[in-house]
Amino acid sequence: MADAPAPDPSLTRRSAFHTTRWSLVLQAKAETPDESAASLETLCRQYWPPLYAYVRGRGHSPHDAQDLTQEFFSRLLAKNWLSAADPARGRFRSFLLMALKRFLANEWDHLRAQKRGGGSVRFELDPQELAEIPAPESTAGDADALFDRQWALALLQKVMQRLRGEYVEAGREEEYEHLKPCLVAERGETDYEALAAVLKMSAVSARSVVHRLRKRFREIFREEVAATVEKDADIEDEMRAVITALGAG
Repeated sequence: MADAPAPDPSLTRRSAFHTTRWSLVLQAKAETPDESAASLETLCRQYWPPLYAYVRGRGHSPHDAQDLTQEFFSRLLAKNWLSAADPARGRFRSFLLMALKRFLANEWDHLRAQKRGGGSVRFELDPQELAEIPAPESTAGDADALFDRQWALALLQKVMQRLRGEYVEAGREEEYEHLKPCLVAERGETDYEALAAVLKMSAVSARSVVHRLRKRFREIFREEVAATVEKDADIEDEMRAVITALGAG
């Protein structure tokens, strides 16, 4: 059986420059109002699931939680809350959650008096993703844990999107779809002979491409985590926190 060509070594270098979350925040602070709104919407779309999950965990209805989550992002710019964002203070995850807690404590009564949809930054929350976010018991501890898990899931989704994108760009989308289950397979579970037959390569080559896939996944995972902290010394701790949160579901 003929082996497939060796993977293109440029695969890991093809993704676009990856802007860190802190860089995006600082960029939004420095831009014109219209430009800041665009940067803020990028943050909204990446991070609304864990924030929405936290609000639901505090006992708010789905309807109110959607309003609160969207209004929170609007207030980040409207009230210049981003001026308090400082990478030196630590993790972006912690900054966002603390800002949300302050918003809920101080703004909920005011928001209820406003007309629905009055925020300056509005975007549609994905109905399917909304349905997949459970609401725990209405306690702060449960809400914090749910926030951490949804944060970890959002980060994992970003990792998988980047990984798939690299394979698509290299013209190897079909290969990726066959390899993807290997990322969650336990040790010894992958049938390399069957995989080799599907990919039309030897079992040795199949092991090699799976190894490369897992290696690239770990690299992207580390990059995504690193983008949410300021100090390299915090990366390993944050990676462990994300993994722990994923295992808590």
